[in-house]
Amino acid sequence: MHPASSGEIALRVKELRNRAQQAIEKVVVGLSGVTDQLLIALLAGGHVLLEGVPGTAKTTMCRTFSTVLGIHFERVQFTPDLLPSDVTGTQVLDRQTSNFVMRKGPIFCQLMLADELNRAPARTQSSLLEAMQERQVTIEGKTLPLPEPFMVLATQNPIEQEGVYRLPEAQLDRFLFRIQVGYPEREQEVAMLDLHSRPPVKTQPISSPEEILSIQREVDSVFCSQELKGYIVDLARRSRLHADLALGASPRAAIYLMKAGRAHALLRGREYMTHEDVQSIALPVLGHRLIMRPESEMDGQTVETVVQQLIKMVPVVVDAQP
Repeated sequence: MHPASSGEIALRVKELRNRAQQAIEKVVVGLSGVTDQLLIALLAGGHVLLEGVPGTAKTTMCRTFSTVLGIHFERVQFTPDLLPSDVTGTQVLDRQTSNFVMRKGPIFCQLMLADELNRAPARTQSSLLEAMQERQVTIEGKTLPLPEPFMVLATQNPIEQEGVYRLPEAQLDRFLFRIQVGYPEREQEVAMLDLHSRPPVKTQPISSPEEILSIQREVDSVFCSQELKGYIVDLARRSRLHADLALGASPRAAIYLMKAGRAHALLRGREYMTHEDVQSIALPVLGHRLIMRPESEMDGQTVETVVQQLIKMVPVVVDAQP
């Protein structure tokens, strides 16, 4: 990041974060942490898997998030009979001209909510893979670019086992974050009842796709020292040796730790990242990539405890700030 503009951009992102929080809290109560993580993922160019029990405002949160940021939103309810073409689009016959024309699916948006993603079979789930990785869609041999910025938010219900299809590891690895959406605190639930006792608030955009894209172009320029890059790699490598894990973090996970750490620093008004940025986003980045050994799960170990152990095991380096 150029010295003359680095501080200005960091302050602009911090102000964007504060305004987004205030606007979203007028509609959704108690999800400020989720808002932060969605912003980090968006600025880092990643996708998010939202996991939580029904009734915790996941869908409302996603719709409000897109409205506040001024980006085009589409929602697809995934069901067992949903076809890939229902998501991506297909060629249809125009009866007036007798020619086939392209009918684009809902994936041609800037923020797509794949609601209850694990209810659809693997064939339909796979329709998202090219879009998430390549930012493009191939329909009957024709490749079309997706709008920018582009982000997928997918939800799944962790307590239902019937009528759902488990997401494979290769697909989970394409999500930058997995965010756990839990129940709100008592005071937050009371505030929620107060909110729903008043007329609905119509949210207004506080940003635009152009502003989001300009910030995304700056994220990779946030200063990350060689020592900190070594710390990130050491976290990933140590996970591969952890006794409780059958599968540790991949090199892609280390890249995502760095990208998300840089976006986290920007949201805090800094043009450089520290080990605290990495530690703050370690669980949402690593949680869905680490596979526990069955015997460790039976002993009561969880991914959350393993990530905390990794943070304690890997020595912290002294950052060289710019």
